Amino acid sequence: MSRIDAATARELINASPGVLVVDVRTPAEFESAHISGAINLPLDQLDAHLRRIVTDAGGRMLLICQSGQRAERARRALSDAGLDDVAVLDGGMNAWIASGGHCERGRVRWPLERQVRLVAGSLVLGSVVASLWVPPAVVVAGLVGAGLTVAALTDTCAMGMLLAKLPYNRSGGADVETAIARLRGGAA
Repeated sequence: MSRIDAATARELINASPGVLVVDVRTPAEFESAHISGAINLPLDQLDAHLRRIVTDAGGRMLLICQSGQRAERARRALSDAGLDDVAVLDGGMNAWIASGGHCERGRVRWPLERQVRLVAGSLVLGSVVASLWVPPAVVVAGLVGAGLTVAALTDTCAMGMLLAKLPYNRSGGADVETAIARLRGGAA
């Protein structure tokens, strides 16, 4: 059971109150909307604390991100480290909300994928317009296109990883120690 749809995820959460719902999005994305009771453990923090998470996690884990891609990367990392009872919400929060799943809402922030589209599109547009006066500026558009191609082929996104580190996406930061304590079954 590595990928489950939103309806199956709701059944799992309702039938197994001990399931650990772990949201690997940025703190800003988590603040915008998250499943009640979810733990926010951003993907970059998961990597940094992988050994502790594998050691402390008890029970079934459901990983969530915005679309399912970051959660799948987290599942692979956890699985490679020896944690097998992990599922990914296929389609992420997008699918959860589209299926009518209840979520807690806070201050609305742009999802990371939308931020990447804005920055990449702005860089391409700006460099093409600038190339009207400075022809070599079009190289920037080519570099952005190459970066997006590599991102698609490798299922990673350097621009997204950089944007995730901006203060806008870090505000309200995830409390990693509290998240790991919750993985152990401790108090939040």
